[in-house]
Amino acid sequence: MNEVSDDQDVRSFLASINVGDLCDGVVTEVTRSQGAAVTLDGFPARPLGSVGPLDLPWGDARLDALEVGRRITAGVTTVDLAEGVVRLSMAAAAHPELWAFLKGLEQDEILSGTIAAIESFGVFVALDDGPAHPVFPGVGFITYPELAWQPFQAAADVVRIGQRVSCAFLQFDTWNGEARLSLRATQPDPFRDFAADNEVGGTLPGEVTRLIPFGAFVRVAEGVEGLVPLEEIASTPVEKPEDILRVGEDVTVVITGLDRERRRLLLSLRRALPGPAGSDH
Repeated sequence: MNEVSDDQDVRSFLASINVGDLCDGVVTEVTRSQGAAVTLDGFPARPLGSVGPLDLPWGDARLDALEVGRRITAGVTTVDLAEGVVRLSMAAAAHPELWAFLKGLEQDEILSGTIAAIESFGVFVALDDGPAHPVFPGVGFITYPELAWQPFQAAADVVRIGQRVSCAFLQFDTWNGEARLSLRATQPDPFRDFAADNEVGGTLPGEVTRLIPFGAFVRVAEGVEGLVPLEEIASTPVEKPEDILRVGEDVTVVITGLDRERRRLLLSLRRALPGPAGSDH
């Protein structure tokens, strides 16, 4: 079989496989650094499957769980046509009910549950429907950016353990076997309303909320904060924001940048100053 024909056969075989599918095969090689290579049923020419060191059944992180010649069933987490490889997770096959539930969810579907745990990397949600997770406190997971539209210091400022929530389903995280969720997607976006009513050059009242080395954040509407860069704080050079401003201070600002797609707002204090001090010339 020549190389071109082989590539075509590989692509044709991989095109029949989808993320979330369960595949059977035989382990042909095991390495402690990379995991295992697997010859998949239906393509005996060479191993196309790959099980990484972190893709073993949960609770057993030892590569001793794999042996050359052993038949395995694993869930597909990635189909890489460019590399000609199928990345597999044995955890998927070990928990078929969980995988079937997650695979059946649709984007933007609303799921209800209870906040089960708050961690430094995100929030776990125990969903009302579907099986429990064999390792984590809940099948649902919310990253910090998806908790709320408005800025917050800690997750506990937004949710509490035991709280009932309804979230939008974003995606099936095949790596961890969980449903990535968004709490903020079920709530009105204050930045969208702000951007519809304001434009660059507009003058607004605001309140200083945070001081950082390169500027200050000012709240100009409920749930909407903008950055005043250091050079836009005053008409004369400023070394530190705290030399001029204090948290909680009421100020007047001018909108200098409004990015609706990235939800970014740039403001200026010096341009709101009366007379020549507020001029760019």
